[in-house]
Amino acid sequence: MSRSLNKVLLIGNLGKDPEIRATSGGQRVAEFSLATSRSWNDASGTRQEKTEWHRCVVWSRGAQSGGLVDVVERYLKKGDKVYVEGAIEYRQWQDKEGQTRYATDIKVSDLVMLGGGRGGDEGGAAPARRAASPAAAKASAKPAGEDFEDFPGGEAADDDLPF
Repeated sequence: MSRSLNKVLLIGNLGKDPEIRATSGGQRVAEFSLATSRSWNDASGTRQEKTEWHRCVVWSRGAQSGGLVDVVERYLKKGDKVYVEGAIEYRQWQDKEGQTRYATDIKVSDLVMLGGGRGGDEGGAAPARRAASPAAAKASAKPAGEDFEDFPGGEAADDDLPF
């Protein structure tokens, strides 16, 4: 059996605030544009830069749970630096004039907010991972020291470790 892989990893900045909408079936979808840039020196030594724009689409997993769509809606704004993981998806359709149109989307499966402020270029800031569901976000928001409640005796255990 042959294998295949469709995986995209991007780090970039949002070009504008995300747009949130709902389908006729009640499923929510978030869309945003992500800019990735690269720079180099050409043969004459002149600094060149190229920016690529990616259309990112985040689908909710069901009519009730917004999941990642809720995170995008609440926390992402124009200029934010994010890490996006997903797959490339190609679409085509007929417009009103009968012309065939094409689009390339990044179907987002995971998202990590980077940086501490707008623009995300604050050095040393640790990535702030957003949970895929509000329940998971609430569970991960425990104050320090409460994690050991799930493991009784875990913090007071005597062991003979040499370090």
